[in-house]
Amino acid sequence: MTDLLTTPLHALHLELGAKMVPFAGYEMPVQYPAGIMAEHLHTRAKAGLFDVSHMGQVILTGEDVAAGFEALVPMDVIGLAEGRQRYGLFTDPDGGILDDLMFANRGDHLFVVVNAACKDDDIAHMQAALKGVTVTPVRDRALIALQGPAAEGVLAGLAPSVAGMRFMDVATVELEGAACWVSRSGYTGEDGYEISVPAESAEALARRLLAHEDVMPIGLGARDSLRLEAGLCLYGHDIDGGTLPTEAGLAWAIQKVRRRGGAREGGFPGAEAVLDQIEAGPERRRVGLLPEGRAPMREGVEIYRDAEGGKPVGRITSGGFGPSVGGPVAMGYVPAALAEQGTRLFGEVRGKRLPVTVHALPFVAPGFKR
Repeated sequence: MTDLLTTPLHALHLELGAKMVPFAGYEMPVQYPAGIMAEHLHTRAKAGLFDVSHMGQVILTGEDVAAGFEALVPMDVIGLAEGRQRYGLFTDPDGGILDDLMFANRGDHLFVVVNAACKDDDIAHMQAALKGVTVTPVRDRALIALQGPAAEGVLAGLAPSVAGMRFMDVATVELEGAACWVSRSGYTGEDGYEISVPAESAEALARRLLAHEDVMPIGLGARDSLRLEAGLCLYGHDIDGGTLPTEAGLAWAIQKVRRRGGAREGGFPGAEAVLDQIEAGPERRRVGLLPEGRAPMREGVEIYRDAEGGKPVGRITSGGFGPSVGGPVAMGYVPAALAEQGTRLFGEVRGKRLPVTVHALPFVAPGFKR
């Protein structure tokens, strides 16, 4: 792993006994000595601290930055209020998803967070497409996430103002003497915060948070099981360039102003295909799937309508054991006619077809503070 990049918290991970693995070009902690199951359940019950510094942080500045960025995504950027954040998608000319992201209106600029594996491509995409906009990758800050029902109490102990933040609020907050960019958001389905902190201050802040009895360090393993139970997509698995927003169940993120009949209808890559599908409905849908028994069904497992015979009708894109659910959970794509909750299908594992039931997403109730 000598060629891998490291985050500003790398030494702390090693000190905490993390098992390190390659991920998106970085050496990252997959778990700590407590193990993935304990880390997952602790986050659901109290608060977990995640290092997500491998993600791409980008600042966009320019006179028409909102209008420019709106030409790349199907979301309402111009109407986003200062101090607010929104989920977004980069689409390609066919309406496929190039990446999913978060973007925030921070007054004189937009702050964008993109996926680690896509960040170089995303930055190049923005630099090529955004004329008159300065695209500045942020390379001197770490990004950490504090997630779980105890997150508010823990962080408010350092900065009381964060308790008043709503889901998707953003603010500059002083934490341990450092100017941090804080959003009330996350990738676990729980309440919590994502914190962009100057690199030189990251370890001190992480240590202060970990000193709280309710906080445990959490690795990529539990991050994945938490987001899967929350029904959240992982780029390159549940969504990709061959996936349109509606079939992925992400049409909710496209505001009315960008849809047919809206004041700023279309105008983003692949708009015709995306808006056509919103009106007509997709031929396939992303659904939750509950395998029977205790054995997980992993990504790539093919889904069949019947226990014997026939061709595959779908495929699992994410799957594993859901510690909070107490059994295996999965997500995947099936024909729209088979996407109704309670539909019984079959996943083929090592040549044997096992029952799986379509289940509503998310598998666990969200804990966001509205």
